[in-house]
Amino acid sequence: MQQPFRYLPFSSPHFQLVTALLTLTTRHANTSLPMSTSLSSLPPLPPSPPPSSNTHPPRSSHAAQHGAKPDRRPRQRAKYVNPSKVANQPPDPLYYFEDGLRKVHPYYYTYNTFCKERWRDRKLVDVFLEEFRDRPEEYYTKAIAAGTVCVTPTDGQGQARLASRSGLDTIIRNGDMVSHTLHRHEPPVTSQPVRVVFEDADIIAISKPAGVPVHPTGRYNYNSVTEIMRSERSGFNPMPCNRLDRLTSGLMFIAKHRAAAERFMTQLKTRTVHKQYVARVRGRFPDGDVECDQPILLISPKLGLNRVRADGKHAHTLFRRESYHEKGDYSIVRCLPTTGRTHQLRVHLQFLGHPITNDPIYCNRRVWGASLGKGGAGDDEDIITRLGRMGKEEVADAEAYHGEVVGEYEKRKAEKMTGELCKVCETPLYSDPGPHELGIFLHALRYECEDGGWAYETPLPEWALEGEEAEGRELP
Repeated sequence: MQQPFRYLPFSSPHFQLVTALLTLTTRHANTSLPMSTSLSSLPPLPPSPPPSSNTHPPRSSHAAQHGAKPDRRPRQRAKYVNPSKVANQPPDPLYYFEDGLRKVHPYYYTYNTFCKERWRDRKLVDVFLEEFRDRPEEYYTKAIAAGTVCVTPTDGQGQARLASRSGLDTIIRNGDMVSHTLHRHEPPVTSQPVRVVFEDADIIAISKPAGVPVHPTGRYNYNSVTEIMRSERSGFNPMPCNRLDRLTSGLMFIAKHRAAAERFMTQLKTRTVHKQYVARVRGRFPDGDVECDQPILLISPKLGLNRVRADGKHAHTLFRRESYHEKGDYSIVRCLPTTGRTHQLRVHLQFLGHPITNDPIYCNRRVWGASLGKGGAGDDEDIITRLGRMGKEEVADAEAYHGEVVGEYEKRKAEKMTGELCKVCETPLYSDPGPHELGIFLHALRYECEDGGWAYETPLPEWALEGEEAEGRELP
């Protein structure tokens, strides 16, 4: 009976051989490996090299020769070897550009993550089916059964305690490392560059393009701000000091060393940094200052859905309408958050009845109905079910699709499953996103220190300047 790949510990020489073959598969399209590889199909391991002539004898042998007691001191455990250090080789070339998009050729990759608190004492297959939506459920079931998804018990510090285990009955325990090796398909992002606003010996202030995540997350790895900057600056290790949603554009700060990162993040945590955003929202936003202090709760980690809930985290935002465009029935609104919850501005604007006009989550009639979630309307389970279909069977269309913002061609050109499968790994393939899907009308405009020591600002995006029929104040 053939021994499957799932029984290989990371330290096994055969594991190193398999990961080397995975790398070759990435670079040569005519080579492929099935999801589960049998050891009998692999070439034999090379013989161990003979010991060097100047090799010292073991401590116990040396002691025995002189009549001394053998050394019984406990040996240190071998440090856990992260398989991603072996298997994860970037494609060459790293990027290619096509139709205004930055793209990455598919490649083999091993995800590694420690057990999260909500995963403890649950089945591995249940966690993947409930929390990940990149692949169909059938893929995750087969991958876990085949061993390309496995669990390695560690001491929580990166040192393995036992060999890896896998299977549909595998339970995840506290301290386990979950690893998933797959043929990775990254979604394309905009080809717009990461522009530098300011740079000194400590910090780089940049303007992040909409649609590009800050760091590797989910389906994105090399198509992220940190990896793009790493590829453009040899030997550079970018350290993001603030976060923006993937779909949000605007000002970000990248530290060049740890001390600078700690100083800046301390200012953010103590709320001594004032932040200004600008958004384009549906309808005529009210006059004057509008405050929203509704708490926000993560409803679905799998979908990244947040809603206003009494048991959520405290959140506070001040809004101010800058102009109203009657022809398109939208307002340009200045947003001044004093807290930094995930999707805070998007959720607060939706709650107020003025969602961002092209937000595929919070301004989507197919998900929220005619109310678009105003005042927290809508049942959570129904919302999650409908949102789960977006980008799979249906296009994730925002309210702006029903107006003149998006043309008929762009409505058709949208990211969703094409019905085709990858010839290497048989994963469903997605179409390229349309230009309207690469970002939303939300931009981080300005950050300034409370004591006036520094202030940085980016130019207004084009969508905040459109139209001459605007009624209201002009943006500075």
